[in-house]
Amino acid sequence: MMYPFMTLDDTTEIVHSETLPDGRVKVYIEKPDEKDGFHHAVCYLPKYEWQDIYGFSQEDMQRYKDIVESTAHLIIRFAEEGGVEYAASI
Repeated sequence: MMYPFMTLDDTTEIVHSETLPDGRVKVYIEKPDEKDGFHHAVCYLPKYEWQDIYGFSQEDMQRYKDIVESTAHLIIRFAEEGGVEYAASI
């Protein structure tokens, strides 16, 4: 299951998985694009393993990397607790 985490000012969506059996958390970044459909990238926490990057510029990716790195502690916590909505209800 994927949980919503953040929508950026440029309509980019950041979502994350629950904690996977191997202890990682999948972070998926997606932005609609009129020409290509969607641009996307995947990061696995806690090691910041980036893969499946499509359509994003180097500048875009640096912005997303900075966001994920600065909020990784929250993403990991929310993954353990069932998403930001669940964590907010406690």
